[in-house]
Amino acid sequence: MSRTRTPVVADWFTGEGEDFRLLGTRCSACASVFFPCEDSFCRNPGCAGGELVAAPLSRRGRVWSYTDSRYRPPAPYVSDPELPWQPYTLIAVELAAERLVVLGQAVPGTSVDDLEVGMEVEVVPGVLDEDGDTTWTTWHWRPTGVTA
Repeated sequence: MSRTRTPVVADWFTGEGEDFRLLGTRCSACASVFFPCEDSFCRNPGCAGGELVAAPLSRRGRVWSYTDSRYRPPAPYVSDPELPWQPYTLIAVELAAERLVVLGQAVPGTSVDDLEVGMEVEVVPGVLDEDGDTTWTTWHWRPTGVTA
């Protein structure tokens, strides 16, 4: 039986493989880009406001910062207390074209020892969790030149 692939948060990313992209919005008045997508108003305090249009973000960026999560977060974070905690790596990535920093998990198997500030990474489809009939999808950052 196949699981249904469902985004953890609707409309934050789209596509598969080379077509996978995070989705932001761009203000038509000031060209500011926002992530996650905003559909009501421009968040730039210096802008009088313009129409916000969907803007697929760059697939690649540079590591701005990183850390690891070695403990189980408290509620409301959801995790099965019966299963051992699996540490994961978080990466803050600067997208140069958008002048925006986006936080996300590294692909499984990537540790802080594999990263350095300034190295290039790319966004790829990821899995956050699986339960019942659902695979909950998200995005991950992967160092370029690495295939998984």
